[in-house]
Amino acid sequence: MDNINKAKIKEIFSSIQGEGLYVGCKQIFIRFCACNLNCAYCDTDFYPDNINDKSDYFEFTPEELLKYLEDNFDINSTHSISLTGGEPLIWADFLKEFMPLVQKKYDILFYLETNATIDDNAKIILPYTDIIAGDVKLPSCSGIDVFDKHEKFYKVASEIRNNKGIWFNTKNNNFFVKVVFDDNITDDEITKTVNLAKKYGFEIIIQPRMIDDKISASKDTMLTVFEKFTKIYRNTRLIPQVHKFIDVE
Repeated sequence: MDNINKAKIKEIFSSIQGEGLYVGCKQIFIRFCACNLNCAYCDTDFYPDNINDKSDYFEFTPEELLKYLEDNFDINSTHSISLTGGEPLIWADFLKEFMPLVQKKYDILFYLETNATIDDNAKIILPYTDIIAGDVKLPSCSGIDVFDKHEKFYKVASEIRNNKGIWFNTKNNNFFVKVVFDDNITDDEITKTVNLAKKYGFEIIIQPRMIDDKISASKDTMLTVFEKFTKIYRNTRLIPQVHKFIDVE
């Protein structure tokens, strides 16, 4: 990163949240460039090695980004600011300056959408975060196995929740995990995911993988997987990507 006080951002827009427990909420989405993973189903095209010129992204300081939001969006009518990507935790040093700037001026929530694999940076950002929408990456669908990294990340998240009390609590839906799956999901993956949820106290959202606007998993698979999860962890919901069905960004 050339300058820790600047972030590379792919796009900023206002829309509805289409995934997880906050489906339908109005959000300002800040999509950060770069990711430390490369999942098989990822729809991004801006990993660090192919960000080659300024036409691929915008650069902001924390102050410039806040001004851009104020000039272009109605912050007071917005439920939350979604930090997404890519992987926003790559930009932790930027965010630790940007997030307090916003919180000093506006009564708005920060919604962190993360692949839940960078625990060191999580320690920097989670104290400013209101909602965690984490991931559990299943090898059968993502093509990568990062359960060990998830373990470290959710341990950090759980410790901060316990220290701060009100922030990450499944009773008010401020801490949940999305699990993208398809017909190849295994019982072992279900067990590992549930073990993490039980250990660290988050709600599970199982989300069938989408190919364009079509669900890749069969109806029978979705219902079977849902039953397998709820049989051992009732804090599980099946929620597809709603924004794909109504054709919004």
